[in-house]
Amino acid sequence: MNSELVKGLFSRRSSATEALIAANAGKALNFEDPYDNLYAFGKIWGSYDAPVLSGFHGLMYARIGARRLVPLFGYTGTGCMQSKVDQDGNVWIRGKETGYFTDLATGDILETWKNPWTGKTVEVFNFYNPAMGGKLTAEMPRFAMGAARDDATLMNDGTHRHASGSGTSGTVPFILPFETYGDDLMLAWDYAHEYTNPVTPEGWPEASTGPRISPSEHFTFCMSLAEMRDRSVPTSRFVAGFSRLSQWWPWMRMGGHELAESGVVFGRIFSHKGLKGTGDIPPKVLAYIETHAPNYLTVPDDWPNVTPHGTWEAFANQVPPETPGYRR
Repeated sequence: MNSELVKGLFSRRSSATEALIAANAGKALNFEDPYDNLYAFGKIWGSYDAPVLSGFHGLMYARIGARRLVPLFGYTGTGCMQSKVDQDGNVWIRGKETGYFTDLATGDILETWKNPWTGKTVEVFNFYNPAMGGKLTAEMPRFAMGAARDDATLMNDGTHRHASGSGTSGTVPFILPFETYGDDLMLAWDYAHEYTNPVTPEGWPEASTGPRISPSEHFTFCMSLAEMRDRSVPTSRFVAGFSRLSQWWPWMRMGGHELAESGVVFGRIFSHKGLKGTGDIPPKVLAYIETHAPNYLTVPDDWPNVTPHGTWEAFANQVPPETPGYRR
């Protein structure tokens, strides 16, 4: 990463956010208050000062019935995130992210991979998200993925709280399931989707595992309670466990195989943020990004308000359909 880019990345300021945080300086953090939870969430994922870089790295396995898990490849990547608080107390987050698949033996980023079930060598689809983020309010977000008829996903379903008298279908306040043990502040953050597969069997018969997909991701953050409570500190260092479950990745080309709908891909991953500069990014990943995608070490110029965009959506948008003349 060249010195000018580093200097520019870590010298930006958000004056409105600084002013609002300064006005709240000395105010105790109340984890029963949705707006304080919003503040904490923005401090975890990003920074209220200059953008901050994070990294993740781990391993993915295949689970087929009752068989022993099969190691597939490494999974690694980055995030570059920044947060701000608006005049209504809502939190805005903006950023970019990457996701790469790596060789089990060398840790090198894969361009191709030999599928042990089909015997075919396939092109790996590494993931780039150029604009992620949006506005978070005092209500727990629901993200609409897939087709219009699909139900939106409620974040942290299972640990959220419903507003008094609202039953199971009413408004859910943005109160997170924080736990404290001494100075350890812990947070579980989950989403579990089910929606129409953008990589349709009709358009991509080899890449599609079927008409529906159900990817989920699960985080367990650990931070310093004292650092989180200190509003003069713009970001919280965290170390997190990150796991995910899904159907086969579309680039694995398992469509039409007898295991197409029964296989599960499981990932166990470290995630961390808060070291200076690029300190949280694995060296091989940093070298690859600096060569191939250096703009992913910065945030977007604007503050996008977009629906989450995953690998299946990116694959369907970027990889031409296998079926000639197919149009969604």
